[in-house]
Amino acid sequence: MLFRAKKQDRSKTVHGAATHDGEALRLLDRANGPDPRDRGGPAQPMLIVKDLQKHYDIGRSTLRGPRSVVRAVDGVSFDVAKGETLGIVGESGCGKSTTARLLMHLVEPDAGSVIFDGEEVSDVRGISVRDLRRNMQMVFQDSYASLNPRLTLADSIAFGPAVSGMPRAQALARALTLLRMVGLDPESYAQRYPHELSGGQRQRVNIARALAMGPRVLILDESVSALDKSVEAQVLNLLRELKRDLGLTYIFISHDLNVVQYISDRVMVMYLGQVVESGPVDRIYGATRHPYTAALLSSRPSMDPRKRVAQPPLSGDPPNPINPPSGCRFRTRCPRAQERCASEAPMLAAAPDHDAHLTACHFPLTAADGVAPTGAAFLHDATGRGGNGADHATVNANGDGHAAKRLLRLQA
Repeated sequence: MLFRAKKQDRSKTVHGAATHDGEALRLLDRANGPDPRDRGGPAQPMLIVKDLQKHYDIGRSTLRGPRSVVRAVDGVSFDVAKGETLGIVGESGCGKSTTARLLMHLVEPDAGSVIFDGEEVSDVRGISVRDLRRNMQMVFQDSYASLNPRLTLADSIAFGPAVSGMPRAQALARALTLLRMVGLDPESYAQRYPHELSGGQRQRVNIARALAMGPRVLILDESVSALDKSVEAQVLNLLRELKRDLGLTYIFISHDLNVVQYISDRVMVMYLGQVVESGPVDRIYGATRHPYTAALLSSRPSMDPRKRVAQPPLSGDPPNPINPPSGCRFRTRCPRAQERCASEAPMLAAAPDHDAHLTACHFPLTAADGVAPTGAAFLHDATGRGGNGADHATVNANGDGHAAKRLLRLQA
């Protein structure tokens, strides 16, 4: 184990470390002024991803046949501004989680580049992968498998800072402070083990552990999908508060479109390894232009019986990523597909009335089509219960998150 003191002495050390909370609270200092780690200035995007690609070789289907590859991520490009929350959505297998692992360099990309605050990752003159991981951490979906069952919560949280050279007492002080920040009393929880916690409590510990290195970016990969709705609402409140207090930037991956709408500033929609639409959350949910995005939004359950549909918005499964369709990859399921869609792959292009709303479609939807997902049926809070447009607009516009907390605490 990381800390080898006898149990009695160790308990004194852990609880005595609470007196060092003032030092550990340096985590909050950057919220009171410019972050000293800021390299490119406030206008420089925190992340710039260019043509990211990852193909998995699965060999030959026959002895002399061509080698086959799974195109998990195929030319993904996007950027994330400082202090922004980017939500990533799409069907299972579209490449969301692979993209997250490529950003962290847990999986090496085949092509493309990742630029962190103006410095390219792994470049001779850029930022190293080691330094990238100090500045960018990831919270995984499985809260139990993410924790070492042999380490107490304090040890798990303090492990990263300790092996990075931080003195033991200071690492423990930071662990106790972070436990308190995520809503767990250090006196009650510091010496517990992962199996003694509920799913929501374990996910709070995972968030605290990710914050222990003092990152600037958190990647949250389905981090609330395994929680029940009341606990999910509490964790979403916590994420909003941490973002505000620590000046964090989030990449939030989820299948829950209501949660993504609630927490995100911008949304990116992926299909079969590619980005098909991205833009501000109010544009994606209120004036979507891609047929696939419209189908995803239409699949959300509605509490209004007048909005219920008898037919699914999409039929069939996505095409095989080993041999995707030519041209537009969505054309085999798209009701608007034409000959051009088979011969020419669409590129991301800005909407005529909004430069930040990008769509990869030859025949995008318009307001005249009458399919834009507007109205109360598509405005839900994070608990999945029906809401109204005025309340949700207030939540999205309120940067300090107080309206969001009020909304979610009603359901907690």
